[in-house]
Amino acid sequence: MLIALFVCSSEAGTDVQPEIPMYQAPQQVMPRARIGGTLRGSEGEDPAIAALVPDHVGITVKQHPVLNWFLSKHTALPIKFTLIDERSIRALVERFITPPNQAGVHAVNLEELGFTLQAHIQYRWYISVIKDENSPSRDIVTGGMIERCEFSECMILGATTTCTQEAVRTSAATGFWYDAMACLCDLIASDPGDTGLRKQRAALLKQVGLHGVAEWDLAQAQAGRR
Repeated sequence: MLIALFVCSSEAGTDVQPEIPMYQAPQQVMPRARIGGTLRGSEGEDPAIAALVPDHVGITVKQHPVLNWFLSKHTALPIKFTLIDERSIRALVERFITPPNQAGVHAVNLEELGFTLQAHIQYRWYISVIKDENSPSRDIVTGGMIERCEFSECMILGATTTCTQEAVRTSAATGFWYDAMACLCDLIASDPGDTGLRKQRAALLKQVGLHGVAEWDLAQAQAGRR
């Protein structure tokens, strides 16, 4: 059910604050689904990474969703994406991805990897920075869980397939975390100088406990105003 949204208005003559998306988790969730998420000071050349997900199974309407994650600094270390489901031991997808050339929010597009999510199957995904290929225990790992609902069911729940600021608020309010976050990240990528969009993403991230990434976003928004 949609929850109330609110608008932060300002005094005449000042900027109007953006309408903040409010995330409402699905009624039936699995706790402790996120791996990592707390950004701590990096040691030496090691980056910090975080999956931009809640700490429960996130929902999507899309067969080929985009999975967003954060990198605190550029690294030359190999980075691997892994996807598994609750039914198998072996990875469904395991690919090395090109290390981003800068810090920030990045994405894994399942359509580009040629993988389709089946409905009502819970998948776990990981981003791993490989420090030593002979010692997996040293990997820097983050990840989360995702589940797709049938399209007709999603529509009843209030899902949307468009990507606008209103769609972000609708997806968040109806529990479709992955769709809200992916759309918001796309909007920011299309207009990096829009500080309001970054503030909206920071607010959404804080709602699921990703305070370190949220503070990075707010710092970027502040820098953009200078």
